[in-house]
Amino acid sequence: MDSEPTITGAPAGRGLRLPGWVVAICRVVIVGALPLVLVLLNARILMNPWYLRWEYSRPNFPADPYGFTQAERLEHGEHALAYLFNDAGIEFLGDETFPDGSPLYNERELSHMLDVKIVTQQLQTFGYGLLLLFGVCVVLLTLSPPRRRVLWSSLLAGSALTVALIVLGLVAVATSFDWLFTQFHAMFFEGDSWIFLTSDTLIRLFPIRFWIDAFALMFGGALVEALIIGAVAWWARRRDRSNRRRE
Repeated sequence: MDSEPTITGAPAGRGLRLPGWVVAICRVVIVGALPLVLVLLNARILMNPWYLRWEYSRPNFPADPYGFTQAERLEHGEHALAYLFNDAGIEFLGDETFPDGSPLYNERELSHMLDVKIVTQQLQTFGYGLLLLFGVCVVLLTLSPPRRRVLWSSLLAGSALTVALIVLGLVAVATSFDWLFTQFHAMFFEGDSWIFLTSDTLIRLFPIRFWIDAFALMFGGALVEALIIGAVAWWARRRDRSNRRRE
């Protein structure tokens, strides 16, 4: 950890005074939270209709072997996505039907979507709370000029941690996606409640190609973002060191 000047008794006008324990907490939060903040933010960005439209229109996206057109996929996919973030009950999906009047989703699919809604909204709440805590720590260190080098070193360390974890994640996506997909579901859902037939609506709307692309964008985006944050933090830390040498 960088050695820090004692803030008590610092000259007036030097900005916010932070005790050492606050600085230590901020450092831990920034380093540890950055990977989660980036990944969760990217996941939330992808959970929007624009991603469905983009994904379904890709030339290599597999057609539905059971007959859904691209327009039907988009209509039902957007409806399923809306359910995850609204306050409606499971009837929001349960009332959907095929043209012949049969239910669009079976009971197993509806039960799973209810679980997904709960997990999604819990993760969204957690993610926004973590982002708020992360932002508070960044602001606190920014408002305390003597502590800013802690901010830069923390962002640099958090970026390095993010890159390491994301590289592992991308390797897992590329080489062991089935295992990663299984572990992801085992973390949030009980038993095999998330396993469906290829003829089930959820698989027809969201085939494995959909999830491979989503995980790659989620992790890949976080990798690029971490590299940018790390580069900015490195440049800012170097500038601060140059300024201190001139003082």
